[in-house]
Amino acid sequence: MKQELQLTQEWDKVFPLSEKVNHCKVTFETQYGLTLAADLYTPKDAEGKLAAIAVSGPFGATKEQSSGLYAMRMAERGFVALAFDPSFTGESSGEPRRTASPDINTEDFMAAVDFLSKQDNVDAERIGIIGICGWGGIALNAAAADTRIKATVVSTMYDMTRVSGNGYFDSEDKEESRHAAREALAKQRLADPMAMAGGVIDPLPDDAPQFVKDYYDYYKTPRGYHQRSGNSNDGWRVIGTQAYANSRFLYYINEIRSAVLVMHGEKAHSRYFGEAAYKYMVEGKAEGYNVVGKPNPNPENKQLLIIPGASHCDLYDGGYTELVGKGEPKNLIPWDTLADFFAQNLK
Repeated sequence: MKQELQLTQEWDKVFPLSEKVNHCKVTFETQYGLTLAADLYTPKDAEGKLAAIAVSGPFGATKEQSSGLYAMRMAERGFVALAFDPSFTGESSGEPRRTASPDINTEDFMAAVDFLSKQDNVDAERIGIIGICGWGGIALNAAAADTRIKATVVSTMYDMTRVSGNGYFDSEDKEESRHAAREALAKQRLADPMAMAGGVIDPLPDDAPQFVKDYYDYYKTPRGYHQRSGNSNDGWRVIGTQAYANSRFLYYINEIRSAVLVMHGEKAHSRYFGEAAYKYMVEGKAEGYNVVGKPNPNPENKQLLIIPGASHCDLYDGGYTELVGKGEPKNLIPWDTLADFFAQNLK
């Protein structure tokens, strides 16, 4: 049953609206009965049926942030593009808020493909997806499950299931660490299941790792702050990502026949996620993966693109030479390269 959402109609993104595109708010339903809120971007004066792209991420962000920018830039280059808030976040439905689920989040992407497939100005045989940060892993999971997805870009990706179960750089990849985490979550469910874990740390400690400083500069300053973003505010529920720690994405990505571009920053702390996912997708084996599968039947349409000098958050909005989005834009996201990839593979 469709749920009526109270959508904000005024422009409230962290980036200005391009004069080259039209924009409107839309909603669509998932197979779990949830209603998702989205921004639909279309190129002005476009005619006929166009290729389309669904975009989401980063994990914990909203469509007013990075995913909306990606969608708008793709619309400038001739695509119908949809940036959506995942279930339980942003303007989308779902209670309790800020809850994640491997199956529900994968369905979010497939439901976005459902929506785009039904649009009069979209060619249903020419649909791709973009997943940013934690939604990069989810995008690959969706591409492995849904053959309607003809091309996939994952940008500055995390595998949320791997980091949830193994810790950063697999530093907690042992039974004892996972058992301790499971015990803490079990106690939390009884003590206060609605407790929030907090978003990006604030105030920022002087000794914070550089990638945490980068997150702060994007999510907590005018560069990327948004009132509905979990990362900008109180984060996820403490138990909201519990299912991720006991699951694994990407098991079948070595069987993805459609085109995939994995894009990561040279200096990103998360680079190992993207490189390992690419290697496993092509060869069927990689460091950090306990399974060994067969090599990909279509390795020729898989690409790994490392952006020189780019950090993790530089690929959220292109990066800036000074903090708080000041100075000169570094323009590290190769928009034309992404558009060429989709144009070539969404024929």
